[in-house]
Amino acid sequence: MPNLKWSFTDSHMRLEEGGWARQTTTRELPVSTAMAGVNMRLKAGVAREMHWHKEAEWSYMLKGRARITAVDQAGRTFVDDVGEGDLWYFPSGIPHSIQGLESEVDGCEFLLVFDDGHFSEDSTFLITDWLAHTPRDVLAKNFGVPESALARLPEKEKYIFPAPMPGPLAGDRTGGAGPVPESFSHRMLAQQPTATRGGTVRITDSTIFPASKTIAAALVELEPGALRELHWHPNGDEWQYYLSGQGRMTVFGSESKARTFDYQAGDVGYVPKGYGHALKNPSKDQPMEVLIVFNAGDYQTINLDDWMATNPAYALQNNLQIP
Repeated sequence: MPNLKWSFTDSHMRLEEGGWARQTTTRELPVSTAMAGVNMRLKAGVAREMHWHKEAEWSYMLKGRARITAVDQAGRTFVDDVGEGDLWYFPSGIPHSIQGLESEVDGCEFLLVFDDGHFSEDSTFLITDWLAHTPRDVLAKNFGVPESALARLPEKEKYIFPAPMPGPLAGDRTGGAGPVPESFSHRMLAQQPTATRGGTVRITDSTIFPASKTIAAALVELEPGALRELHWHPNGDEWQYYLSGQGRMTVFGSESKARTFDYQAGDVGYVPKGYGHALKNPSKDQPMEVLIVFNAGDYQTINLDDWMATNPAYALQNNLQIP
């Protein structure tokens, strides 16, 4: 069995003025070929510069508040303020920006998930980097201004940088060809959780968050000693981020291969598509919360109990040798 665990605390941290970023990709967790993750922090007023990716970007707000902006291929605009428990999703190639807002934690911290494990935060398409590497005469002709008007353009990427605080949200929701038809943000914690004997779950896929066409997610809370039953996912890999508490996962990979991993807050877990697994909270007194992300727009799971219960009794007797 491959290694299915990595901790963000072991990832290289890129420190910038007013913020930082660290990532988990195939370099850190080789089995994670379908998804990569970035943990980022921005102080109030600090901006993640205007940029885009070849990959789709999905995000969960861990702490604080931020303003996000985007423009789609038809010139339609999107602006929203997001807080703890909110999601956003920007499709591949959609340009966007993020800026920390005033909050109890002085800005924000969030988790980004990309639908390609080979993603690298260093390969982002940055507006400053592009303009710094384009001849000034080309820029001047493109924008219809004299070259002297571009004298103060940055000579290299800004990436994360302090900036003036944005104004009221309503003032940013103007211009362009109107709003995007499907919102790029969603309030996950506002969903009514599904309660079970051992905890709760909130599932957010494209049926609830239509813009998120390549990524679905589940926010799972397990009570002390509770088990997320044996199951597998037929349509996608599973990327996990442990928010609090402790988890113990046993994974079955066929060919007599199985392995058990222990996780804690800040750890990343991974389960390839089709691998059978179960997740337990081993604590006797502390609940566990984990965010589970899938590289598929619709959430699908097959539970072992359901499969067994719907088979003829003789089939189970023949296979399992039990009454």
